[in-house]
Amino acid sequence: MTSSCDQTRAGAMPRPASDRSAIASFIVMDVMQAAAEQEAAGRRVIHMEVGQPGTPAPLAARQAVERAMREETLGYTLALGMPSLRERIARHYKDWYGVDLPPERVIVTNGSSAAFVLTFLALFDKNEKVGLPSPGYPCYRHILTALGQKPVILEGNESTRWMPTAAQIDEACEREGLAGVLIASPANPTGTMLEPERLKEILDVCRRRKIWFISDEIYHGLTYGMPAETALKHSDGVVVINSFSKYFSMTGWRVGWMVVPPELVRTVERLAQNLYIAPPTTSQVAALGAFDGIEELEANKRVYAANRELLLNELPKVGFDRIVPADGAFYLYVDVSRFTDDSLAFAKQMLEEVGIAATPGVDFDETRGRRFLRFSYAGTTADMQEAVDRLKTWGRLK
Repeated sequence: MTSSCDQTRAGAMPRPASDRSAIASFIVMDVMQAAAEQEAAGRRVIHMEVGQPGTPAPLAARQAVERAMREETLGYTLALGMPSLRERIARHYKDWYGVDLPPERVIVTNGSSAAFVLTFLALFDKNEKVGLPSPGYPCYRHILTALGQKPVILEGNESTRWMPTAAQIDEACEREGLAGVLIASPANPTGTMLEPERLKEILDVCRRRKIWFISDEIYHGLTYGMPAETALKHSDGVVVINSFSKYFSMTGWRVGWMVVPPELVRTVERLAQNLYIAPPTTSQVAALGAFDGIEELEANKRVYAANRELLLNELPKVGFDRIVPADGAFYLYVDVSRFTDDSLAFAKQMLEEVGIAATPGVDFDETRGRRFLRFSYAGTTADMQEAVDRLKTWGRLK
């Protein structure tokens, strides 16, 4: 007779995975995996799928790590992060936005992803509803769902510049009983931004409705006209999330930060202590050094600007002529409905036939994304030009 323990040792799962784990995949990572398989087979792939700079962490960041590895033990830091890094991030708000921010309100996190987990746990109970823009970053809704909370989709369109409006949020509060709303500006996947006046109007709605406003500002620094405005300029009663991944070119280092109202610091600290103990020490050292690499980072941004200009000029020539206005970040969200009504299959075919990896719009908008692709232009200008050249020869676009 075989016991249940014997069955488990033989490889059978003793019971199904949890219901809360039944979330959709992050499709861009699936595309990245498919691209890696092509590369393993010896093929050159142009990566326009993942929002990742093609440059390393700035030299000053890497040099700081080299010094620390020689001179320090690199053990745990405090749960809220290195005091010196929190102080430097606070000074960053003064330098960039003219906002005086006490460093005690800054919390260093294991990338922005951990900041979202900490934020959702700190602010919302099970079954509470949070308004999210669509198209929008898919992990917002996936994390909320895994935590037992409920995303409420706020659809944008051309008339709203693909961003929620204050009236839309007000109506969703009335209809759904929102506990909060989260907006990224500049946005992923569209690159569009909230105008300062609309940001103020949305914050006014949140204050009147007594709901949380979460501002995802991880693409700040990457704008190509009007600079992005932090929500902290208008209110201390918001949660702001940022990261060293995008502007600071440190995706793999997995270090970000959040700014919270004073009354929330201890709440988040308790969660961080138990969930993460502390952010990675080496990454924090690098992040502190990165603030001395602004000249290098601005040079990276000039490459993104050139790439953006190239693609805006050249993609219409291959038939991708309906492009959402891109104020910031390093993405173009392209309507490809003249070629397909299945962006997932279209992206797969493009990778297989011309070696260009892009993200299907269904990752960002489950209902309308079948007619969109997102192209990242965070790579080299030479790669962007080669991508255009490959598309010009692709029979699928003829």
